[in-house]
Amino acid sequence: MSHAALDDALRTLRANADRWARMPLAQKLPYLKAALAGTVATAERQVKAASAAKGIPADSPQTGEEWLGGPVAQARIIRLLTDTLADVARGGEVPFPEANLSQRPNGRLSAQVFPNGPIDKLTFAGFTAEVVQAAEVNRGNLRQHMAGFYREKDPQGRVALVLGAGNVASIGPLDAIHKLFVEGQVVILKFNPVNEYLGPFFEEAFADLIRDGFVRTAYGDGAVGAWLCDHAEVDEIHITGSDRTHDAIVFGTGPEGDARKAKDEPRNPRRVTSELGNVTPIIVIPGPWTAKDLRFQAANLATQLANNGGFNCNAARLIITHEGWPQGAALLDRLRETFAQIPQRKAYYPGAADRWNRFVNAHPQAEPIGPPREGILPWALIPDLDPEAEAEMCFDTEAWCGVVGQTALGGADAREFLQRAVAFCNSKVWGTLNCSILVHPDTAAALGDSLEQAIDQLTYGTVVVNHWAGLGYALGVTPWGAAPGHHRTDIQSGIGFVHNTFMFDAPEKTIIRGPFNVWPTPPWFVTHKATDKVARAMLKLESDPGWLRVPGVVLAALRG
Repeated sequence: MSHAALDDALRTLRANADRWARMPLAQKLPYLKAALAGTVATAERQVKAASAAKGIPADSPQTGEEWLGGPVAQARIIRLLTDTLADVARGGEVPFPEANLSQRPNGRLSAQVFPNGPIDKLTFAGFTAEVVQAAEVNRGNLRQHMAGFYREKDPQGRVALVLGAGNVASIGPLDAIHKLFVEGQVVILKFNPVNEYLGPFFEEAFADLIRDGFVRTAYGDGAVGAWLCDHAEVDEIHITGSDRTHDAIVFGTGPEGDARKAKDEPRNPRRVTSELGNVTPIIVIPGPWTAKDLRFQAANLATQLANNGGFNCNAARLIITHEGWPQGAALLDRLRETFAQIPQRKAYYPGAADRWNRFVNAHPQAEPIGPPREGILPWALIPDLDPEAEAEMCFDTEAWCGVVGQTALGGADAREFLQRAVAFCNSKVWGTLNCSILVHPDTAAALGDSLEQAIDQLTYGTVVVNHWAGLGYALGVTPWGAAPGHHRTDIQSGIGFVHNTFMFDAPEKTIIRGPFNVWPTPPWFVTHKATDKVARAMLKLESDPGWLRVPGVVLAALRG
């Protein structure tokens, strides 16, 4: 795009920024409803385009990943946010049931947000989610810490630049939705060159917002993004990407940028919110696992890496086991078997082969699983990493491809192992976006308060028990972002939260729990044989909930 076209787009947004900020909610809600309808209308074509770009056969269950991570998540979150804003329009605040509030062992207020109704209870049986609030939030003032923008007396219009991610279809649109409807800002969404084929579908789905001057789109390489970041009409920036890109925006590049960062002298003074990836650890607590448990959790772990070819910020990157657990070796064997059975994936993200080679070549014990082919990388397991090693790339660098490491920690029992694992994750593993804990129910009962204390101590924005942290991205009622408290000079996984359809102003952590073993196979598992069919049924359910739509989801799920 030319600078002249971008200038024109930003002038239009500036001219409409105050009008959007001050527009009554009753007038804003039709835009959300139109975006939901547009998401459904473009879904089939969008999934077809994304599957083709990522090398997924059109008739494969793997297309379900594009349905779930694209229109299904997008429709769910838009619908849930519409419901919340309708409540605010009626009563001036977000109603939240007192019965859903509790206190964590560390004293923080916790709000249970999932299941969010009887259909959630049926379709996600046994799953729960709670959002832990910051220290200043209590039962008496929770509602004064929700929907902060809508409590402003005379909000001023602001123009937000959203730099879209190149991996998952719903990220850019949902980041734009957050800026528009949670923070009250007009948006220019720049698409990542990796998936800019999504642009026309977004423009069709969000046509009303574009028509009336509240949204604009931009395309181009990094130079276009850099030019927009410095544009006088841009007030704020949101990026989903890497910490290196964040630092380049805020401080600049090369030795000069390093010097600015060291002195905390940003070249770009704007507010920058971000989600910047993670070396996602999976803490495997030793316990009396059966052969069935081992198979299920091996599929769970394989899913956490293989989904989207390993190009996810919440992909499993480091499996942490107990060095004295007799079943640790069996779990890794089942994981190897699972990787060998699932399809290999096109390495569609630029630089993937170089990253894969760097990780594998640096570790003589690395195990490629599957034959290398042109444009396709084997899954790779790097076992037996030394937990005491300094500058171990599997601990401090996000692989961003189909590579997962494994290390083992000591401990006299499960409780001591868990304590060591928490300390290890907090001190040696890079990032604070998300982590998972796998724990047998008997072991969880024996741990008691120790498990809850460990969850509180983990410095991650999302902690998931027994399942993939990707649920924290997709549920919508759960804020998605890094643990709070990062400074721009040590950004790690970023600053701020998105999704967050209850609009909590000061969320500290999301905790999601699910059953240790689930039947039927969860539809997001890479071993599910009908993920695409479940996802199609889920789009109908999420966009227009009703009991008559539930059997379609259940029957498709049973085919897995």
